[in-house]
Amino acid sequence: MLYVELFQQLEAVRWNMERDIPWSQFDASKLSDEQAQTIKMNAITEWAALPATEMFLRDNRDDSDFSAFMSIWFFEEQKHSLALIEYLRRFRPDLAPTEAELHEVRFEFDPAPPLETLMLHFCGEIRLNHWYRRAAEWHTEPVIKAIYETLARDEARHGGAYLRYMKRALSRFGDEARVAFAKVGVLMASARRTAQPLHPTNLHVNAALFPRDTVQSRLPDPAWLEHWLDKQIQFDLVWETRVSERILHNLSLLMGRSFASAQELNRFRKDLLQGAAAAA
Repeated sequence: MLYVELFQQLEAVRWNMERDIPWSQFDASKLSDEQAQTIKMNAITEWAALPATEMFLRDNRDDSDFSAFMSIWFFEEQKHSLALIEYLRRFRPDLAPTEAELHEVRFEFDPAPPLETLMLHFCGEIRLNHWYRRAAEWHTEPVIKAIYETLARDEARHGGAYLRYMKRALSRFGDEARVAFAKVGVLMASARRTAQPLHPTNLHVNAALFPRDTVQSRLPDPAWLEHWLDKQIQFDLVWETRVSERILHNLSLLMGRSFASAQELNRFRKDLLQGAAAAA
């Protein structure tokens, strides 16, 4: 089981919200209303770890190891939301999310193939690590800069944990896992070709609730994410390329071959499918 080892590794580097966040360094002159509003939106977005965990537990009922790991992931992701809420509670209480605003992003996700969902969230952690690193650079207030840097490191560690489960899936499911990972990898490594930010919180997950079936669509400002990325933290082509390269690099290591582009990964996926069809 991976859970025991991952628990020990993550426990060893877990930060304390009271001791490790430099609350005393707050400088009100360096926090604008515009910046404070983005913190609120991020706090609500992070709260969506709740329905995501409910999805993972439902769709992985036959995998107690991974389901146990959810206890770590869920705790740390909800802690991210809590840290951002605590920042607002201390310094901009007028913008602290209400319980109703938080509850709005708790809705049921449709069942999805577990292997594809695993890969999707692995890519989501890589992307969020880069988003938060850029957010830390954009913010000017010292405490929130430190918070985003802290959250970014957590997201990187979560990505590493998901990668461990992906390696395990390859040994258990072989080409089925390779096809699933490559399929989602092609999508997530091609984000600069799409009109919308590709992250689990921005994908449609409940057909019956369409079009309000993404986490972002249920925020107080549904258009916030695109504006945050394009106009505020300026997550441009250079940063997007870094995300794609990181996804392709990890898949190259995972599959034991080199993928320099999403197109090469897609050809690999098609070869796997053709091989499976020929064998059948």
